[in-house]
Amino acid sequence: MPVPRARGFVIMEIDALDRELLNLLQTEFPIASRPYMMLAERLCTSEEDILQRLRRLSRLGVIRRIGGVFDSRALGYLGTLCAMKVPADRIEEVAAVVNGYPGVTHNYLRDHDYNMWFTVLAESEQRISIILDEIRRATGIDDLMDFPARRVFKIKVTFDAEA
Repeated sequence: MPVPRARGFVIMEIDALDRELLNLLQTEFPIASRPYMMLAERLCTSEEDILQRLRRLSRLGVIRRIGGVFDSRALGYLGTLCAMKVPADRIEEVAAVVNGYPGVTHNYLRDHDYNMWFTVLAESEQRISIILDEIRRATGIDDLMDFPARRVFKIKVTFDAEA
């Protein structure tokens, strides 16, 4: 199955066990002291095999992160959606700057003049402003639009890797 990347495709095979593992990671990640061992038992393999598969899938860009999803507003955070005009030859460089901020939760490309869209979460409007100013300075790109969240819409998406 081809794995989409920011630029083009990486052609690789994801086997049936990888697909099952990806589905479990999205829907039934064990809350335990050794979650990867529990996944291994469920998938009839070893903990080391699960860890190797996760490292490979992460290295290939199939998995971006493994972690909990929290209600950022309940924790006192604010969010904003941003759009930047990034020259095509600088996409990877600018993405590395943007993705270097722990408050960036999504970063994706769109076929538009404003081609890089990302979200930023922070504890205050002031902190968001500081982060965006730092991104502008570090990239030299001033053409950055900021759309602060006014209402929150949460959509749960699960990708069926076995389809």
